[in-house]
Amino acid sequence: MHFLEAIFLGLVQGLTEFLPVSSSAHLRIVGAFLPGAEDPGAAFTAITQIGTEAAVVIFFWRDIVRIISHWFRALFGRIPRGDPDARMGWLIIVGSIPIVVLGLLFQDQIETVFRSLWLVAGMLIFFGVVLGIADAVGAQRRRLSELNVGQGAVFGVAQAFALLPGVSRSGGTITAGLFMGFQRAAAAEYAFLLAIPAVLGSGFYELYKSVAHPCASAADGCTPEIFNLGETAAATIVAFLVALVVIKYFMAWISKHSFLPFVIYRVALGSLVLVLLATGAISA
Repeated sequence: MHFLEAIFLGLVQGLTEFLPVSSSAHLRIVGAFLPGAEDPGAAFTAITQIGTEAAVVIFFWRDIVRIISHWFRALFGRIPRGDPDARMGWLIIVGSIPIVVLGLLFQDQIETVFRSLWLVAGMLIFFGVVLGIADAVGAQRRRLSELNVGQGAVFGVAQAFALLPGVSRSGGTITAGLFMGFQRAAAAEYAFLLAIPAVLGSGFYELYKSVAHPCASAADGCTPEIFNLGETAAATIVAFLVALVVIKYFMAWISKHSFLPFVIYRVALGSLVLVLLATGAISA
C-alpha cells in the first residue's frame, strides 16, 4: 500500500508543481486522506521535487546551458559583463539567497509547525486572492530582459514565502512579477529558472540526510519518514514524467489566459479544508 500511495503522491506532485496552487499543500492535504492519514513529510516533498525540477532543466535546457556558459565567460572577462545571459546568471544567484537563508533559519519549523493544515488552508486562500489581484492590476508589459537586481531580489523574497506549504513557489514568484509589471510568461520563466538551485539544493540535502542519518523513531529526536527511499524514488520518477507534460502546456496556457481559474480553485480548496478541519473530519 505504501508503494501505491507514493506513486499517487508522485502523480500529485507532478501535476501541481508548476501550477500556482502549491504542490506541497496538495501533498499535505492528500496525505490526510490516505490510509493512516499521515503527513508524507517535508523530506518526501523535497526529494520528489527533484523529479519535477529535472523536468524544468530539460524544458529550459538550452537557456540554462547558455546562461551558465555566458556567466562563466563574463566572470573571466571573455565576454562583456553586461551580457544579458551573464546578467541572468547573477540575477538567479541574487534571487536564490533569501530562500537559502530563511530555509536554514526555519528548518525545524518547516518540518513541523508550518505543516499544520490550518496554516496550509489559510495560505491557499490568502495568496490565491493576492495572485488574483496581481493578475488584475499588473501592467504585464515588462519582458525578462528588463529584469534588474532589485527586482530579482523581490522575486527571491517572494520565492522564500513558498517555505510555507500553501503559498506555492511558482504562485508566489509569479505574483511578485505581475505586481512589478512583468508579462505572465516572463514572470513564470524566471520563477522556474530561479527555483532550480533552491529546489535541487533542498531535495539533495534531504536525500543526503535520509541516507546518512535515517530516522527510525521519534525517540531519536527526529520525525520518522513515512516512505522508504525506494518508494520515494518511485514517486520522484512519476513526478518527473508527469511534470514534463504539465510544464509544456502550462507555459502555453499562461500566454493567453488569466490566472482566475487557479485563484478560484485555491480559495475553494482552502475553504473546503477549513470546513473539514472545523468539523473534525480531518486532523491538522
